[in-house]
Amino acid sequence: MVPHLITALTGPINELEQRMLDAMPAIERWFRLEWMEHTPPFYTSVDLRNAGFKLAPVDTSLFPHGWHHLTAEMMPLAVQAAMAAIEKICPEARNLLIVPENRLQSPSDVADLAQLQRIFNLAGLNVRVGSIDPELKKATTFQLADGQSVAVEPALRVRKRVGLRHFDPCTILLNNELPAGPPGILEDLYEQYLLPPLQAGWTVRRRSRHTRCYEEVGKRFGKMLGIDHWLIHPISHSAEAGKTKAKRMEALRAAVDQTFSKVRRKYKEYGIGEKPFVVIKADDAGDEAGVAVLRDAKDLPALEESGQLPRSGHWLVQEGVLTQERVHEAVAEPVVYTMDRYVVGGVYRMHLGESVGPAGRARGASYVPLAFEHSTQLPQPGERPGASAPNRFYMYGVVARLAMLAASYELEATDPEMLELA
Repeated sequence: MVPHLITALTGPINELEQRMLDAMPAIERWFRLEWMEHTPPFYTSVDLRNAGFKLAPVDTSLFPHGWHHLTAEMMPLAVQAAMAAIEKICPEARNLLIVPENRLQSPSDVADLAQLQRIFNLAGLNVRVGSIDPELKKATTFQLADGQSVAVEPALRVRKRVGLRHFDPCTILLNNELPAGPPGILEDLYEQYLLPPLQAGWTVRRRSRHTRCYEEVGKRFGKMLGIDHWLIHPISHSAEAGKTKAKRMEALRAAVDQTFSKVRRKYKEYGIGEKPFVVIKADDAGDEAGVAVLRDAKDLPALEESGQLPRSGHWLVQEGVLTQERVHEAVAEPVVYTMDRYVVGGVYRMHLGESVGPAGRARGASYVPLAFEHSTQLPQPGERPGASAPNRFYMYGVVARLAMLAASYELEATDPEMLELA
């Protein structure tokens, strides 16, 4: 069984699931044609929220972490996807260098890195870890409680290539969000493949651009499926602070009002009795910049005065999507992992209390695999909607792939080579 939904099993989310199952051949063909025109991001993790009346992505990471939460049953999917992705990019690839976050702060960070290293090792690559952290001066080995270890070495730049002592990779896998911008050591690497590209970092990336791309994808997919794209899309507006203190909040206030207004209309249209809320995020930074929840537009001045607004001059105001799934008493938020064009697995991020979005990544959250009792991720035709874990996961995977496709549009729009040609 899938996690318990507070809403009835006959609710709209099950109608959406049934619609996707019935249209599965058309959906897969639609994606296949899209991938003929667009290059998928190398890997992603997509945070989903299932409100019972809609299913929407609320965050798409292009430097996904948490691979160690995937089960052993999911590993073959990840390894096969890694094989396909590497073969497409560099068929003769032998050596792969993983560039992690600058500071590995917890056993969880090390376990995540160990799992990523294992996936590509099983895909037939020699894999080593090279840090671009200027504070790392010598090779350091991190030990895990289960006996595993990860050796992290200082990355070296030799002319136009990056590698390690006695290790020259043809492919460099970034697992570092580059919050301070592209470091010189990774720029102008014309002789090596750098995945994801540098414009995937937060000094270039904007949440508002991603949501615009996702809305475009969602509308086209909704038209193909015959559904209102709002059922898979969170309404959002971006805002840029004015140059003067008096005008600082003007754009944000307008974006908040617009978002609340549109969400209320949708709630009225679908007869939803919940009270809407919005989430305010930094448009130009990762989640370390903070997330603010606003339940009433009139509370915005108080939110600013309290210092809870994300520290940014650019904001994204996004419709808050409730999480109505529970595992026992804990909120269960789906996170879907993809590599190349494939869904490779997922987990539920669980914690007690209400969840409203990325703020759900609170300390103390725990992770459990998406609920598979059998080692199959294929949909099960004929199962009642809401009663089959593989069917529910198929629906999650469809929406996650829509977010992945939107990310490919986003990366194309910021590709320096394409911009030069334009």
